[in-house]
Amino acid sequence: MKVIGILLIMLMSLPAFAQRNMERVGQQWNTDKENRIVDLDEIVALLPRDGIPPIDDPIYWDKSKAENVFFKHEPVMVVDIGGDARAYPLSILMWHEIVNDVVGGKPVSVTYCPLCNAAIVFDRRLNHDGEELLLDFGTSGMLRNSDLVMWDRQTETWWQQLTGEGIVGKLTGAELTMVPSLLISFEEFTKSFPDGKVLSTETGTQREYGANPYERYDDIGIVRPRLYSGDIDDRLPPMERVINISVNDNHFIYPLSEIQQKGVINDNPFGKPVVIFHQEGTVSVLDTPDIRQGRDVGAVSVFDPVVNETVLTFRKTDEGFVDEQTGTQWDITGKGLTGELEGTQLPWVFHGNHFAFAWLAFHPESEIYGQER
Repeated sequence: MKVIGILLIMLMSLPAFAQRNMERVGQQWNTDKENRIVDLDEIVALLPRDGIPPIDDPIYWDKSKAENVFFKHEPVMVVDIGGDARAYPLSILMWHEIVNDVVGGKPVSVTYCPLCNAAIVFDRRLNHDGEELLLDFGTSGMLRNSDLVMWDRQTETWWQQLTGEGIVGKLTGAELTMVPSLLISFEEFTKSFPDGKVLSTETGTQREYGANPYERYDDIGIVRPRLYSGDIDDRLPPMERVINISVNDNHFIYPLSEIQQKGVINDNPFGKPVVIFHQEGTVSVLDTPDIRQGRDVGAVSVFDPVVNETVLTFRKTDEGFVDEQTGTQWDITGKGLTGELEGTQLPWVFHGNHFAFAWLAFHPESEIYGQER
C-alpha cells in the first residue's frame, strides 16, 4: 500500500486526524479568509495542499490499449464536447480527485470526491467582475460537509466541489459552470465512442489503481458517514445514491433504488421534461478492496426527451431503451441505434450522482421522487 493509501485509511478510521486549525497540517495560504460566505469552523483540514495530487498533464490511451488495463464493468466519467469524447476511470480519479484538461477546445476540470461520490465537470473559464479568468484547480486538503474543497492556483480561492461555488477568498460567491457528463461503464463508453480517449494510469505518480482504500464505504446501512458531523436528513438513508436535477435553482432528487426498480423514469420536475435511464453492468468503486469485485450498482443517465417538438416516452427492454412514439431503440448514452430516429442523439441533461447525506447537506430543500411533492 503506497503512502497516500495508508494516509487515507488513517483518515477513514481516525476522525481525530481532522484538525480545524489549518496551520496544524502545514497549510500556508494567501487566501483572503475575511472574504467568505461560510464559517471557517465548518471547514476541516486533513492533508497538506495537493496532498492528493491533481492531474495537470493527462495522458490518454486509445481503446485497444485501455482494454488491457480497465475491465468492462469499470465506472468512467464521460465528457463529450464537439465530438471529442474522453473517459476518466473512477479507479484513477479516486486517487487524484481533479484532472485539469482541455476537451473539444474547452478548458475543464473533471472532479470526483469519493466521500460524497460526487463526480462533476466544471468549465475552468470564469467571468468575474468583467475580468476573464482561466483557472486550474488543486485539492486543498480540506473538506466541508465531507465534500472536497478545491482551490484555484490563480487567486487561491477555496471552492466547494459539490456546488461549484467560491466559498472563501477573492472569488467568493462566484459560481463555476457545470458541464454535462455521464457516469457509465468502460464497456459502454468504448461501444458508444469507439474512437474516444481513455485517461491512462501514466499519471507521474505511483498509486494502486484498481484498489479501493475506502472499503465498504458505500454500505447502505451506514448511519453516520465518516468524517461527517452535520445533521442527517432522515428522508433517505445517508448512503443512498441520488440523482439530482436542478431547474431554476429548484432541486429534485431521485433515489437510485427507485431508478433501479423502474429501469426508466419519464418525468417533468418543475415543468422540465426529462427521461432517466438505468442499465446494469457498472460496479461501485467504494465497495470491495478490489474494485473488480465491487457490486453492480448500474449506470444512470439523464436526457431531454423532446425530439422534433415531441416529448418521447420510454420503456426499458432486454435490448436497451425504446420510445413509445417511434419504436426507436436507444442506448445508455442517449443514441438512437435502430428505428425511425436512428442516429439521433438525445441532449444530455446535467445531473449529479451523489450520496444522499452530501446532497441534502447543501440542498435540504430538495424534493424527493416518490415522496409527496
